[in-house]
Amino acid sequence: MSEGALSQAELDALLSGGGIDIDTAVASEGGGNEEDRIKLQEFLRSSAGSLSTTFSGAAASLPLTLKGPEVSFTNQDTLVAELPDKITVIKADFNSGFPGEHIFLMAEETAKHIASHMNGSETEMDDMAFAMIGEVIGNVVGTQITALTGKTGNKSISNVSPEVTNVPKAVVALPAKDFVSALYELDFGDGNSQKFWEIYGSSVAEGIAQAIIAKEKPQPAAPPPPPRGGLGTPTMANTGGGNMAGPATNVQSVQFPHLAPHITAQEQGNIGLIMDVYMEMTVELGRTKKLIKDILGMGEGTIIELDKLAGEPVDILVNHKLIAKGEVVVIDENFGVRVTEIVPKTERVSEI
Repeated sequence: MSEGALSQAELDALLSGGGIDIDTAVASEGGGNEEDRIKLQEFLRSSAGSLSTTFSGAAASLPLTLKGPEVSFTNQDTLVAELPDKITVIKADFNSGFPGEHIFLMAEETAKHIASHMNGSETEMDDMAFAMIGEVIGNVVGTQITALTGKTGNKSISNVSPEVTNVPKAVVALPAKDFVSALYELDFGDGNSQKFWEIYGSSVAEGIAQAIIAKEKPQPAAPPPPPRGGLGTPTMANTGGGNMAGPATNVQSVQFPHLAPHITAQEQGNIGLIMDVYMEMTVELGRTKKLIKDILGMGEGTIIELDKLAGEPVDILVNHKLIAKGEVVVIDENFGVRVTEIVPKTERVSEI
């Protein structure tokens, strides 16, 4: 259905007396699928608690919670009419896993409130404030990716480093066609609540929803193994003179040697001697180099840019030796690291 008019198929349906469901027609035209919308909303609501914890922790313990969201199919004109006049746009597109547009929108005053709290004083929306907001959203997206990986089984999901801009709502760069909008309510704990939008391109939303649905479907049971013939069973020999019972053949199954690594009792005992020795394990988020004058000039609210991009795996070291890589997760109110890759032994040895 085009804007303000019915399509020929819909006119034919009306003339034939069949009628049409206008809401369904609109959703279908935009590529929207009600099952996808419901599944995406269920996922976002189930992860809202983790996002609140991440948001609050990244924003210097700002007592902030996310309520919702309400997920709907929408378009540029409809959404722009709901937005405040000045908008902070955080573009954090997915570049693998479910590649496509992924955008966060909030009122300029909301972004300013968060940045001011992080800085410890009233802050203008300058480059430093943009960096703070980008850091918060980067952590939020990282938490989302962790949840999505578990929900879909897709381990290749990643996003670009968030880009933050302040623009009038009339020039906000939204997806060209119909898209999915997740509307949250930001509660700052002081009676001050603000709206917060998360935008998914239609292909991204559909890919995520369909992957969740596929993962939740019960897997078909494996077919039973074919019956095995008994070994050592006497056979019947067929000769020209008729059927005659042949001599029983004694057939035995082949016994293969055990190929698992063999550890002698002495070796096992030697390993046991060090099993209770403590080793220092550290997780390294990133590194950077600073001049002494820069270090002496640090204070509360100073942002230190590291050599890793948002979404990159962190390094896991034992006694300062890299052994694995992982991704940061939030468990209740504590940070943790989920191991995603073990560094091959050849690489560890080459670094000695």
